[in-house]
Amino acid sequence: MHALTVLSPLTEAAGTPVGAEVLRGLSTRPRSLSPWLFYDKEGSRLFEEITALPEYYLTRTERGILEANADEIVSAVGGGRLSIYELGAGTGTKTGLLLRAAVRRQESVTYRAIDVSASAIAEAKLNLEREIDGLSVVPVVADYTDGLDNLQEELGGQRNPGERRLFLYIGSSIGNFDLPHASQILRDVRAQLLPGDALLLGADLVKDRETLIRAYDDAAGVTAAFNKNVLTRINRELGSNFNLQLFRHRARWSEEWSRIEMHLESLVTQIIYIPALELEVRLARAETIHTENSYKFTDEQIGLLLGRAGFRIARQWKDGRGWFGEYLAVAA
Repeated sequence: MHALTVLSPLTEAAGTPVGAEVLRGLSTRPRSLSPWLFYDKEGSRLFEEITALPEYYLTRTERGILEANADEIVSAVGGGRLSIYELGAGTGTKTGLLLRAAVRRQESVTYRAIDVSASAIAEAKLNLEREIDGLSVVPVVADYTDGLDNLQEELGGQRNPGERRLFLYIGSSIGNFDLPHASQILRDVRAQLLPGDALLLGADLVKDRETLIRAYDDAAGVTAAFNKNVLTRINRELGSNFNLQLFRHRARWSEEWSRIEMHLESLVTQIIYIPALELEVRLARAETIHTENSYKFTDEQIGLLLGRAGFRIARQWKDGRGWFGEYLAVAA
């Protein structure tokens, strides 16, 4: 018995980003889907809700670090007129703390917000420009995980004399990728920078298992809804027949890989049909679709990642419990 049946050659839908990712991820075992699929309009809304949950310490802990140290972080980048870029900008809520510090330093600043969600960065532009005098937000709708080489015009092209660039990669988004992919993202950023430019990397640090599990499996079920929303998106965009009631959200801690894993577990044996791909997928009871990893780091691991990408750590800031770190890395 075959677990998968492809009924005809690849259709036009398989050439779209969503179609290609669903075909790749559900055509093999173990099943998986890339976490960028989470961030349609509803997924972005749900994630913003997650960041306010009592169990989800990451956002408020990082925000506390930025609130206490934003001026120091911006000053530590050094001289020159600063332009700011952000990978996975979302709605830019925390980033506003750094942008305000940059405006205090130089009266005006250009901020290029790079994100796959057009709605999220449209909201960021509206809110941040309204709240911060002297700020110009340039939305860049793109999947930065595919590299930055094709975005030269969107990233400002040739730099102005005396310009210094600061890339932000905060929120521990680096933890969503396996280590080879994370290293490649950091190398891609380094390729956009000149010596003396900088990257601010936010990373979630290793801590006790119970705290980690609660952060990704909250009592109110918001993270479960966020995880299942990926199936709603596939139903809407590819015409599939996922029944969300037949899946359960699972969050697991892997000591071996030092990561939280999010899965969607099939509660029954079922067959999913995806018309746009002419694809039929058989899921066994208790089989999972792996939707996200969130790696947790030590200082040593962060240092190795950045060093291999061509950076050196100039400064770092942590919260009082040592749960989260901000690392200012200078392009070597």
